[in-house]
Amino acid sequence: MSCQRIALVVEDEWLVRMEIAEALETAGWFVLEASSGEEAVAFLAEGYVMDILVTDIRLTGPMTGWEVAEIYRAELPHIPVIYASANPPIAARQVPDSIFVEKPAPISELMAASERLWLAAQ
Repeated sequence: MSCQRIALVVEDEWLVRMEIAEALETAGWFVLEASSGEEAVAFLAEGYVMDILVTDIRLTGPMTGWEVAEIYRAELPHIPVIYASANPPIAARQVPDSIFVEKPAPISELMAASERLWLAAQ
């Protein structure tokens, strides 16, 4: 089995999701994509273990990115989390040791944050 790092990108705008996914793949990540919080949580139910979570805050459907991150942290306590959103950050909602990146952010900023968080979690 491969030791490739796995990233989950949760974003309801498909062009933004595709851009982030392609950048992560170029950096050597295996990327899973979800367009809603419910779809993201389904990956946990299927037994996937992610190495990093990149999520928007406002998603299509009833679940927010805040909730997705909380659920992932409950199952995977050390998973690095990057919130990427045009919505304002709410520090009280962020899981500990996460990063908030304001959209539209340069993709290089997201990639640097993903590497920094992943290395810190090792």
